[in-house]
Amino acid sequence: MESLVWGGFYPGVLGEIIGLHGSYYHARWGLDQSFEIEVGRELTEFAAVFDSGRDCFVAARIAGRLAGTISVDGKDASGQGARLRWFLVAPDLVGKGLGKALLDRAMAFIKMRAYPKAYLWTYSGLHAARALYERQGFSLAFEQETAKWGRDITVQRFEAMC
Repeated sequence: MESLVWGGFYPGVLGEIIGLHGSYYHARWGLDQSFEIEVGRELTEFAAVFDSGRDCFVAARIAGRLAGTISVDGKDASGQGARLRWFLVAPDLVGKGLGKALLDRAMAFIKMRAYPKAYLWTYSGLHAARALYERQGFSLAFEQETAKWGRDITVQRFEAMC
């Protein structure tokens, strides 16, 4: 992948992540602004208490723009587990291996910190992401149909022992 730069926080990245999530999930899945609002609130709360000894934040850039992102929230790693969050690849870069590379980095962080388990929330229909999760040892632990983000969806929780 041309001029891929791995990094963490930089000025404007939170807005870029919120915008990418909002536009991607609205265009492809019909989610409304309540999804973007939730992403924005939760992401900024995470950033405000980010601890590099506990948490991981990865923002991949190509040609100065956000290419993909993933985070690990480790605040409850000894309880529910380390939580994977905000995993997304820019639509024009899907299928080029960036998603796998992002997930590999997050899982390497989890293993380096010796977190015993990890989990993530998603919803059904995201088949490529699910395949990546399952290759990393995640399995479906819970699912429930609900009205959320302006539509009916099936929310899912995936878990892995690390």
